Parts: sequence; structure tokens; C-alpha cells
Amino acid sequence: MSNETRGLWLGLVGVTVFALTLPMTRLATGPVDAPQLSPWFITFARVVIAGGLSAVFLLATRSPLPKPHQRRPLVIAMLCNALGFPLLLGLALRQVSSGHAAVLTALLPLATAAMAAWVLHQRARLGFWLCAVLGSTLVVVFSLLRAYQHSGHFAFELADLLLLVAMLSAALGYVYGAQVTPKLGAERVICWMCLMALPVALPLAWATWPTQPIQAASWMALGYVGVFSMWAGFFAWFRGLAIGGALRVSQVQLLQPFISILAAVPLLGEPLETMTVGFALAVVGTVFVGKRLALPAR
Repeated sequence: MSNETRGLWLGLVGVTVFALTLPMTRLATGPVDAPQLSPWFITFARVVIAGGLSAVFLLATRSPLPKPHQRRPLVIAMLCNALGFPLLLGLALRQVSSGHAAVLTALLPLATAAMAAWVLHQRARLGFWLCAVLGSTLVVVFSLLRAYQHSGHFAFELADLLLLVAMLSAALGYVYGAQVTPKLGAERVICWMCLMALPVALPLAWATWPTQPIQAASWMALGYVGVFSMWAGFFAWFRGLAIGGALRVSQVQLLQPFISILAAVPLLGEPLETMTVGFALAVVGTVFVGKRLALPAR
């Protein structure tokens, strides 16, 4: 099996794990009219869970400390993936459904590829970037139409902005994490990220501990995003990006919105809205075409 094929399969495993993050985070936060765990607590608590597992793993494997030139990418990945993305996502999912969020985050593959081109100096043809612009336009149109349905006028909602910033944060963190994966290994990259965030996350998780009764389903959802979304899923994802190429493997995320939307039906009871599915298909179509144009012409 070639490195590209192995990278794509590992990326698919990671994407499947990450796809459940949207409905699980929605389940953990609850809607505005029936809130459960606060987005702030979820952000810091999931880091505490992953940080504890990371400490055990690093001690058990006797992992050496990262070298000085590896610390900067790790810090950037930690700020983006461990803190920025989950906080922004949790705040947004208090306002919108996970199906709505899935459409906006469908641009994550192209955003990751763009970050790979910028940070890792990987090149792509003009058609690839035209697809990125088209996909972005579709997302803007979807956000405006949804706002019109809910408020009677065209406007961006705060949740849309939060989701777009969360997507860019995740893409930047993915690329910097993949940058040091060949030397450190995927497992150590995510473990050091979570361990670096632990001194900040632990006291803040304690300070934001919920005071009202919380449903058992919300605690279970927190456990999932802490163990799998924040930790185990990155084992496969960072390794897939590193060995298969970040620009190529990032496009496996085109399957993520479909998995998220389908998972939200049994987990949250969300209906499959025609407009959401239609825009998700259109955005994923631009990502698929962009994938074919990802590599520069010979």
C-alpha cells in the first residue's frame, strides 16, 4: 500500500471520529432554551480528560521532551486545536443545529489545503483556488438564506462567524501539527499539545464547573469529545496528514458533513432539511473538484 493510500485511510478514520464532534458537542451544550454544560466548561474539561490520558501515554512510552524547534508548531497547534476550535464550536452550537454547522465546516478541507500551501509551501493549480472561492460563496449564500428564514432579513448570524473562525483555527492547527508529526509521531504530537494546555485548562475547568443538574447524556457526550475528538482521533489524523501529504489527505474531510448530518438524526432528533443537504452536496462538490486540481500540473 502506498503512503498516499495509507494516509487517506488513516485520514478517513480521523474524519469519522471528528464528524461526531458536532452532534456530541450540541448534545453536551444543549440548546439556548434548555442549556446543559457551558461551552467554556466543555472546552477546558475535554482538554483535562485528554491531558490526563496524554500524561499516562507519555510516561508509559518514556517519550523525550520536544526539541526547541518543535515547540513553536506544537504551541500553535495547541492554541488552535485544543482551545480555539472547541470553544468557538461550543459557543456556535448553542445557537444553531449541528446540521447547519456541518455545512459551514464542509469548507474545512479546502481551508486545510490552503494552510498547507501557505505553511508547508505546497503548490496547487489555479483551478483549485477557484473551487475554494466557489465553496466559500456557497457557504455565504447558505448563511444568508438561513438568517432570512429565521429573522425575515438577510444578515450573518454570530454563530456563522464563530463557525468560520473555528474552521480556520482547526485548519491552521492541523497543518502545524502535521509539520512535526514525522519526527515526533502522531501520538506524541497530540499528547504534548494536550499536556501543554493542561495548566491553563485544569483551573478553568474547575472554575466553570456546572452548578445546575446536568443530564447523563450531556456527560457522556463530554466524555466522547474528551477521549476521541480531542485525543484518539488525532492519532490517525496527524499520521495520515504526515505520510499522505496534508494537501491531499485534507480532502478526505469532504465526507465529514454527511457523517455529521446523518449522526445528528438519531443522536439529537434533528430533521434532514432539504436546503441543508442541498448546500452540503454543493459545497462537497467543490471540494471534490478541488481535490482533483490539488497538485500542480507536470
